[in-house]
Amino acid sequence: MDNVGQQVPDTEAFAFGQVQANQLSFRVAMAGAGERLALCLHGFPESAISWRHQMRPLAQAGYRVWAPDLRGYGGTARPTGIEAYSIESLMEDVGGLLDAAQVKRAILVGHDWGGIIAWYYAMRNPSRVEALVILNAPHPACFEREVRRWRQLHRSWYMGVFQIPWLPEVVLSALHGYMIGRIFERMRMERTQLPDTIVELYRQQACEPGALTGMINYYRAAFRGGGAWRQRSLGYQKIEIPTFVIWGLQDQALVAQNLDGLSGFVRDLTVVTMADAGHFVHEDQPEQVTRHLLTWLHDNLGS
Repeated sequence: MDNVGQQVPDTEAFAFGQVQANQLSFRVAMAGAGERLALCLHGFPESAISWRHQMRPLAQAGYRVWAPDLRGYGGTARPTGIEAYSIESLMEDVGGLLDAAQVKRAILVGHDWGGIIAWYYAMRNPSRVEALVILNAPHPACFEREVRRWRQLHRSWYMGVFQIPWLPEVVLSALHGYMIGRIFERMRMERTQLPDTIVELYRQQACEPGALTGMINYYRAAFRGGGAWRQRSLGYQKIEIPTFVIWGLQDQALVAQNLDGLSGFVRDLTVVTMADAGHFVHEDQPEQVTRHLLTWLHDNLGS
């Protein structure tokens, strides 16, 4: 295990490795040795460590679990340029990781930006996804609808600010990532499950050279770079595979109305809402999320 694992509690259940995929080097937290792969994709401004509570139970349930630092994050490569963070490139990363794992299909588990990538990948590459699990990440069509309404728009103001060159990086990196810490201080629900040591790690990772630019370029590529509009022009293909959405209702970034009409885009849909969790639902209430996840996987995949 590398030095990150030595700094953070609850990481004895997995080890880190470097994986070559889509012409990039990814640092991947790995656990288990089952035939089925669960690929867990984190959100902003986190890293693979965000899945620390779920990895051991999934491995014990018979899954092989990979949780990569996404491109630009943590120990993964940070390509330069906004176009390097297009949604198309992010989907190619998923395909590359599945190829590196030598699996035809996987269970995709995604939170926040990882959930957005998972939504798109399941739409565009259905033959490679066995099941889809989404945590507090809106379906693109639902978010497109909600962001036109004040209830979501006023929570998404930062996405507009992120389009500005260099200034967001300066603000977020000031005082050793103080504002990154404030994001978690404001939005976490349970300090014992998302402790200061983890928040400090997220701050440190964000302040590494080039990291914040990579992280913010996801938003720039989606809006200023036109990725969201390109995907919209392709249409939102209905997802046929079993899909499980877990949503923390105390989310300060995303309104629960993003769930409205979701069944119109997903044929086999299960939704669980959690009144006592926020945006970082799997870190706020890890035991409940893991229990829901394992139960749903058992009921839908027979595992």
